Amino acid sequence: MRSISKFVAFGLAAAIAFSAPAFAEEKAKPFTDNTEVNLLNLLPPPPANDSAKTKAEIGELLKIQVTRTPEMEARAVADAEENVWRYADVIDNPKFTKENLPKFSAFFDRIVETEAAVVDPAKDVWKRTRPHLLYPDLVKPVVPLSKSGSYPSGHTTLGTLMGVVLSNMVPEKKDAIMARAWEYGWNRVIGGIHYPTDIEAGRIAGIATAQTIMQHDDYKAEYEAARTELRTVLGM
Repeated sequence: MRSISKFVAFGLAAAIAFSAPAFAEEKAKPFTDNTEVNLLNLLPPPPANDSAKTKAEIGELLKIQVTRTPEMEARAVADAEENVWRYADVIDNPKFTKENLPKFSAFFDRIVETEAAVVDPAKDVWKRTRPHLLYPDLVKPVVPLSKSGSYPSGHTTLGTLMGVVLSNMVPEKKDAIMARAWEYGWNRVIGGIHYPTDIEAGRIAGIATAQTIMQHDDYKAEYEAARTELRTVLGM
């Protein structure tokens, strides 16, 4: 009986071991990182917490805070999501979904990871204090809070990066896509979680990252596959 029990136990353990990878989702690999796109060399340092610039930006945030509408707040909350599907309103096609576009979806998963690999190290160096942490009694964000460095805005970097790439895939909608990318970033100010200079820096970071990865062979190959899938599925 003991030998049979050992055999059963071994078989069960083996089954679990061999089936585990099927349940583990492999993390997307960034196309580049901060060793190639070094924002510390590309961007100026953020304004100091006690600077006139930061105080003026807080004033702008407080003005927005009392004038933003419920619709603006809802838009900012929705744009807290970091994925390409936030562009569905400008693509305006019911087939623009993750389920219909597996290659496109996997490609943009890598785009998302690229933003983090480029921006997070710079945030960790500069450690700009978020508006709601600098003035907790005054600034009241409506979007999910964060304690990470405020500068540059990662959301804005990603939104700009996604906008540049997507507009290359769908040049017919380039103006609308890039306008949406700009709104995506500015919604971080409307949401009360970033300063305007964070957004400006994020746009520069997004464009610089896009220009860099477009030179990579793996990017070119996956881009073409994703673009072809997108245009075929959307009937373009």
